[in-house]
Amino acid sequence: MIKLVYCLTRKEDISAEAFASYWLQQHAPKVAERQKALRATRYVQSHTVEGALNDLLQQSRGLEAPYDGITEIWWESADAVRAAMEAPDGLKAMQELLDDESTFIDFGHSRLFFTEEHTVC
Repeated sequence: MIKLVYCLTRKEDISAEAFASYWLQQHAPKVAERQKALRATRYVQSHTVEGALNDLLQQSRGLEAPYDGITEIWWESADAVRAAMEAPDGLKAMQELLDDESTFIDFGHSRLFFTEEHTVC
C-alpha cells in the first residue's frame, strides 16, 4: 500500500468551523464520486480537535499551531497511483478536486506527500 498524506491549512478568511463543514459535507462527496477514476482504495479525513488538548501539546513542546486537518488516501501500489495520473479520467478527477481545494485550502501553508506505512504495534 502507498498512502498520500495531505496536511491541510485553511485559507485565512475561512473560520475553522466553516472549513471543517465544507471539507466534510462538500469536498468529501466529490472525492467519493471520483474514487474509481483515482484508483484509490480508501479516503479518510482527520479533523483537528480545537481547544485545551492541542493547546497543551503546543505549549509543552513549543510547537506551531496545528494543521486544520489531515487527509489520507490509500492505493494498492505506486503503480496504481501512476495509472491514475496517466489516465484521462484520473487526470480529470485530480484537476476537479484541485480546483475545489483551491477554494478553501491555503496551499502555501499545507503539505502533501506520499508515504509507506510500517506497523509497529
